[in-house]
Amino acid sequence: MTNDVKESFTGASGTPAGTPAGPLSGPPAGPALAAPPAPAALAAKVRTLAPSMTRSMQRVAEAVAGDPAGCAALTVTGLAELTGTSEATVVRTARLLGYPGYRDLRLALAGLAAQQQSGRAPAVTADIAVDDPVADVVAKLAYDEQQTLADTAAGLDTVQLGASVAALATARRVDIYGVGASGLVAQDLGQKLLRIGLIAHAHSDPHLAVTNAVQLRSGDVAIAITHSGSTGDVIEPLRVAFDHGATTVAITGRPDGPVTQYADHVLTTSTARESELRPAAMSSRTSQLLVVDCLFTCVTQRTYETAAPALAASYEALAHRHAPRTR
Repeated sequence: MTNDVKESFTGASGTPAGTPAGPLSGPPAGPALAAPPAPAALAAKVRTLAPSMTRSMQRVAEAVAGDPAGCAALTVTGLAELTGTSEATVVRTARLLGYPGYRDLRLALAGLAAQQQSGRAPAVTADIAVDDPVADVVAKLAYDEQQTLADTAAGLDTVQLGASVAALATARRVDIYGVGASGLVAQDLGQKLLRIGLIAHAHSDPHLAVTNAVQLRSGDVAIAITHSGSTGDVIEPLRVAFDHGATTVAITGRPDGPVTQYADHVLTTSTARESELRPAAMSSRTSQLLVVDCLFTCVTQRTYETAAPALAASYEALAHRHAPRTR
């Protein structure tokens, strides 16, 4: 790569050109870059990030996901020519996908191509049509749900997950923010954490969320759940919690979204294909619930000595409600 191309996407400090240093009155840059995703996670990463990419970057991402073997054989110049973009765009795309440079992306493409050649490449399902029979609707939804879960698992940063779990396990108090479909997921997480003895509250009312967030301090945890990463009613209380010293976590399908500016830890969910009969709220809920279950299970492991008795007590308290009634 020529020096002028390198300089076009890196500054004097080595950071990508055009990367914001963060809001003037806001927090510092987000979490440190994680290890490059494994080859199997590449396709999931493309599906998750493509909606937030520029059109030229989308062409690069779609090319590498659609033909990993062919693209692995190309130089950065060759891939730029193939996609009608520039070398700088190719490198930016590689970095956005989680790779330090194009060389690392090529290695991942070669690994993905080897996996696909072994016969493990997934089939692609068609969208649900208005006149589909019930059996086809069930089959297509089941496939899409499975793909969403697989993509989320493949793209989930276990380092960020572990750090979030550590914060939750010792938290004095946990606040969870979500509205709409994400609000239902927030309630699910809040109820789960309560059953293992943590003080947790889910807030779907934006006013209550902010008034509770101002009470948070160091040692508390605030979790924002937003598929778009730009829901103002969720971002505002997370920002307030961040400013008051709480550990903050964002569960989002847009790891470059505004919500991550105020997140100490980011847990990325899959962005599944949407259609007229399968809106974003359905696909996002599936991936969010997987992340919530991972958080809950890992926190339960970490606090087992106190969590197990708390779970047993909650089961015992509710047992009579599930027993068959006698006449």
